[in-house]
Amino acid sequence: MNRIPVALVACLTLAGCAAPPALSADDSRVQVITTTGILADLVRNVGGDQVLVDSIVPDNADAHAYEPTLRDVRNIVYADVAFSNYLMLEAQNVIKTLDANLPSGVEQISLAEGATKYAAEIIPLVEDVSLDTVWLGMRARGEGAAHGVDRSSDVRVSATGVSGPGRATAYLTESFGNPDTFFDSGDGFEAANGFRDDTMILPPDAHTHMSWAFREPGVYRLTLRAELAVTADSRPIPMNEQTITFAVGVDPHLSPDVTVLRGGHTDVTTDIDTGEIYLLAEDQRLDPARTVVEVPVKALREVPAGPGWRFLGRPGTSIYQLPQAVLGRHVHGEIDPHLWQDVGNAQAYVELIRDSLIAADPAGTPGYRANADRYLGELSALDAYVKKEIDAIPTANRHLVTTHDAFAYLAKAYGMPVAGFVTPNPAVEASLADRRRLTETLRNLHVRAVFLEPNLKARSSTLVEVAKQEDVRVCDIYGDAFDGRVTDYVSMMRFNADSLKRCLT
Repeated sequence: MNRIPVALVACLTLAGCAAPPALSADDSRVQVITTTGILADLVRNVGGDQVLVDSIVPDNADAHAYEPTLRDVRNIVYADVAFSNYLMLEAQNVIKTLDANLPSGVEQISLAEGATKYAAEIIPLVEDVSLDTVWLGMRARGEGAAHGVDRSSDVRVSATGVSGPGRATAYLTESFGNPDTFFDSGDGFEAANGFRDDTMILPPDAHTHMSWAFREPGVYRLTLRAELAVTADSRPIPMNEQTITFAVGVDPHLSPDVTVLRGGHTDVTTDIDTGEIYLLAEDQRLDPARTVVEVPVKALREVPAGPGWRFLGRPGTSIYQLPQAVLGRHVHGEIDPHLWQDVGNAQAYVELIRDSLIAADPAGTPGYRANADRYLGELSALDAYVKKEIDAIPTANRHLVTTHDAFAYLAKAYGMPVAGFVTPNPAVEASLADRRRLTETLRNLHVRAVFLEPNLKARSSTLVEVAKQEDVRVCDIYGDAFDGRVTDYVSMMRFNADSLKRCLT
């Protein structure tokens, strides 16, 4: 088979050109590519000497933010089997690079999704809906099966115009507080380039958080249109067009029959199955033509200092703003993707890996079954060990405080409640409110130690500073990645159990 990489320009870096690919057409073993090192280790234990495995995301890297290299593309084109975690754990460019460069006929297995057939338990993501104004995000909803949608497809939502008394802007606050504008009425809307500069791109069945800012009080009407790009080179499929109405600092009851949105979680939703755009509020579908989003007077905020915020106005001047509920670029689905923190879920992964390797290489069936049986026994012993170590921690001391929200499965499986985390995901810069909440958690619960993921040390200054301020120990815990000290899944989970027991007892 002639395997020519479809090298995505955005994914190529000079660093990726230095090392030769690990996979090749000259090796007689089954060539397996995974997205993360944790998945690669599980595959090695099942595949043994019959497989050659490499991962896209290297050890010590963050799967949420990693950008693939040319070396990764070269590996992918030689793969006979591919495994990802998915549920939007990996950065979308990792998934797109994997799917675009796999040889024809090679199956890609999403372990977190497929493992539910092997009794893996999943936990829905819970987000902060306690804001006293509307939390207004953007969502792509539906499967798009009629169009052949897969996880590499894009839903493009474009702002084509805004009417109102002042400038209107929607933007994301990224890592370290940098804004990324979705649309800005102050610089116009260019139909000639397809509204390219006023377009939000989402993966299917995902949503993101937004900030919405308005310069003057009054009624604003935002016109949106959507299209579905099934593949990068296919003609986009037009969806619907819709107008969203905002009452900014004025009475929102514009007519007797309107529904006024004042609080909670609402998404401007593009439904790729029906082609419609509507407002989805706590699973209730609302017609934008009969709904008004209230931006009350209490939403007045001052424009921050710094050149990056000039699109909002002069520093110190007032704007009306619906704030972004979860800061940082944070596109995700509905399920927590960190299933492996429960060893029982890792066993479900192993069973799915075994059956996937057998399907790809039937001749190797006896070896895959024997390896899987051995490893499942090892994981059962590991599960018992983690339970024993955590059970030894006094109940009053079992307060898990971490860098980011990645340990719900460990908490549920082993009775180790998550008392707090600095931010929802590692790409998020902690706010003053996050810092204050963390400080109060440590004080009120008399927390003995906080836990830091080694690969996120560069982004964990808030956790370290608050712990030092409150005279609390800082200990290590592994979430998404290995390093030079912990190089396999069993060692990682044993290390975590030992660290929790040592630091909290």
